[in-house]
Amino acid sequence: MRRLGKIVSQLTASSRAMSRPTANDDGRLVPLTGFGSNPGDLDARIYLPADAPGALVVVLHGCTQTAAGYDLGSGWSQLAERHGFALLFPQQRRANNPNLCFNWFAPGDARRGRGEALSIRQMIQHLAAKYRLESSQTFITGLSAGGAMTSVMLASYPELFAGGAVIAGLPFATANTVPEALERMRGQGAPSRRELAARVLAATDHKGPGPTLSVWHGTQDSVVEPSNATALVDQWRDLHGLGTTSGAVETVQGHRREAWRDSGGRAVIERYDIRGMGHGTPLDTSDGGCGVAGPHMLDVGICSTQLIAASWGLVAHEAIKRESRSAPQQRHADPTTAESPPTRSVGPAAVIEDALRSAGLMR
Repeated sequence: MRRLGKIVSQLTASSRAMSRPTANDDGRLVPLTGFGSNPGDLDARIYLPADAPGALVVVLHGCTQTAAGYDLGSGWSQLAERHGFALLFPQQRRANNPNLCFNWFAPGDARRGRGEALSIRQMIQHLAAKYRLESSQTFITGLSAGGAMTSVMLASYPELFAGGAVIAGLPFATANTVPEALERMRGQGAPSRRELAARVLAATDHKGPGPTLSVWHGTQDSVVEPSNATALVDQWRDLHGLGTTSGAVETVQGHRREAWRDSGGRAVIERYDIRGMGHGTPLDTSDGGCGVAGPHMLDVGICSTQLIAASWGLVAHEAIKRESRSAPQQRHADPTTAESPPTRSVGPAAVIEDALRSAGLMR
């Protein structure tokens, strides 16, 4: 199961070249080594601010991306430099997955004590011990496959995290194979809400409070169907004892935000629906915003990086532009939604589907 990515690579090699990630290695991130047995065979990069950090944010890149490329696009290290927290960027190797996707669907990599999930846990514990980081101030976020692996880490190691943010991702344990992963990405065949919650409960014997959760998804995402955001919220809403109640709805910079609070009034789940956005991380590259627009790094007038950090208490809300606006225009169009002559999608789902068709496993 762990090497399904290699099969996909062999199937596609004769018909197309794989997308090359943009390195954007400007020296802000440095390699992390010696963090443990590394059963998932991952690389890692870190960023440490000038002052001694207290909090740690783990950032998981999406398919075809690198740690440095995702950092440049999202603006995480610039925010960490200003506000004094550490960053850990686990990084996939092409030998594990030819598209550089984290293997969020493979039980050998996506369960407690196994593969890539265990490697990430080892990185976190190594950094926490070496730099005396606050154990109650560890957070995790990721895009797409990185978002789905964020779900894996929150479910498998809830004791490690105070909060997590999933961008264009999927619920924990919703798929176990490549075909199932493709179905779930298209919004098909998902387990029931009750079953999804049961799978998180069975992932660990943790009895303490669960991490908070922030979910971000574009309403026009054609790579990971937006119904996955609903399934993810439902999976964690049950775990937080919030039942089927609706959250409080507001408009933040032109986009819908719904938040659910626990009995003590603490916001434990929030969901942002980014109107008109395709598959990617929401950015605001204007003054006071964040990031650099590029493939799947989408300038839509709202900075998810800042708002996620603020939800965790790492950045003051007063420092972020939160005024309501009219619906923003998508200034850097996602190729899956741009109004132009039809072109064939080259996203991660299309690459895998082409491979399966070539092998006669999919029509």
